[in-house]
Amino acid sequence: MNRIAYTKPSITELEVRYATDAVTTGWGERCYEYIGKFEHAFRSHLGVKHAIATSSCTGALHMGLSALGIGRGDEVILADINWIASVAPVTYLGATPVFADILPDSWCLDPEKVEAAITPRTKAIIAVHLYGNLCDMDALLEIGERHGIPVIEDAAEAIGSSWGSVRAGSRGAFAAFSFHGTKTVTTGEGGMFVTNDDTLYETVLTLSNHGRSRQQTKQFWPDMIGYKYKMSNVQAAIGLAQMERIQDLIDGKRRVFNLYSRHLGGLPVAMNPEPPGTTNGYWMPTIIVDDSVGFDRDKLLTDFKANAIDGRIYFWPLSMLPHFPSTQNNVARRLYARGVNLPTYHDLTDDDVIRVTNIVKAHLTRESGA
Repeated sequence: MNRIAYTKPSITELEVRYATDAVTTGWGERCYEYIGKFEHAFRSHLGVKHAIATSSCTGALHMGLSALGIGRGDEVILADINWIASVAPVTYLGATPVFADILPDSWCLDPEKVEAAITPRTKAIIAVHLYGNLCDMDALLEIGERHGIPVIEDAAEAIGSSWGSVRAGSRGAFAAFSFHGTKTVTTGEGGMFVTNDDTLYETVLTLSNHGRSRQQTKQFWPDMIGYKYKMSNVQAAIGLAQMERIQDLIDGKRRVFNLYSRHLGGLPVAMNPEPPGTTNGYWMPTIIVDDSVGFDRDKLLTDFKANAIDGRIYFWPLSMLPHFPSTQNNVARRLYARGVNLPTYHDLTDDDVIRVTNIVKAHLTRESGA
């Protein structure tokens, strides 16, 4: 029985060829060549003015928040259901995260809860497009404009998601993307900072290079205390190859989701939504089991494991972690224990999906006593 991994990258001869070229020739004057090409390809795909390749999405968020002047005593609002990478940079800067509840359909930040959480200390809102699902950016941007608060897009999981022709990550004050090995586009580890703001771009570009401005003529003279979040040329070579295949990679994710949707049709589960006028990149197909049905997430994952299938739990509410104050966000607390991420990768077959969904069907039938 073949093991069905929860995810793995799509790597072809093109990625191998570009990476080999970077290792062989990408030194000296050519040490940033693939980085520049990757950044150009990414900003062209996204339709933004500026892109900076980074060592991680976390680093991109950290530098962007720092460039906005976020610091001690400030508050940053974000959804309670998220991976810790979205909130960690807030703490790096000494600011206080404020966790708002999520919408029950998109599983993303609830604009009404955001509005209620705003105080004079609120300095940013981070909109995380969870599992490829899109935040209500129209509402969040309106709130941000009315209160003079920048809205940031954490689009780590949203490559391929869009509102019509407007891609996720192109609407906020800035956005951050992830190219971790689990993501639709990968460089192994890595990220991207993007923005349409010229001033913000120049500040983050300086921060990303130990605080050395590109206008500075003195050698080894930092203009500010910066960071070291640069991507390597070899990683960028892999990323460039992935960008040349980007539509096939997005289509592959959507194909897998549609297989799941077809085979799970009629079951008491909700899956990643795709509202009219939008496209979901479906980074991670996810089921939320209806409240009306008995469900034990750990038992389902045990059944998966017994059948050589990898599964992932839905993210914990961040307010449940001991590092943060507890917050009773009702939707987040209700959904997290009823959610499971299903395996997804580009060469997942129909038979593989049937094997996964048969386990889900059997589990739900048994739990409901049918």
